[in-house]
Amino acid sequence: MYSHNLIDPRLFDEENILLAEDSENDVLIMCNALERAGVPNPLQVVTDGEEAVAYLAGHGKYSDRVVYRLPVVLFLDLNMPRQGGLEVLRWLRQQSALKRMSVHILSASIRETDVSNAAELGANSYIIKPSKFSDLVAMLKAWHTLTQFQAQMLPGEPNRCCLST
Repeated sequence: MYSHNLIDPRLFDEENILLAEDSENDVLIMCNALERAGVPNPLQVVTDGEEAVAYLAGHGKYSDRVVYRLPVVLFLDLNMPRQGGLEVLRWLRQQSALKRMSVHILSASIRETDVSNAAELGANSYIIKPSKFSDLVAMLKAWHTLTQFQAQMLPGEPNRCCLST
């Protein structure tokens, strides 16, 4: 990313989005929803927590930062094989170069402990996966618009909230 953690809003749409999701169906739905919402950012997908950490750390096949650029945002599923989303989030927030990265938990879980744990570990938001495709599209469109404006602000501590649709 950038050493000063500030993204030029004119370049925001060129920054990668990383989706950590183990369900092929959910990946396809998310890809279609991002397209329908008009989110032009390139999308990279990893299918488990260990692969997410490898991508973010630049290990193995992800060492080529021209191909696998650091993402501007991470959409992170909670329940993934090999390493869960909360473990990935805990690791990420301990990395000095990555700790300010925007991380949004995207989960079907409505358990209070999951929401609380995600907030305590520094998730920027906890988004309950909408059951209707049109709601997911609307949510992503709103997220993209808001994030473009936030890219103009100097970063501070991550904003934390819980969104549900």
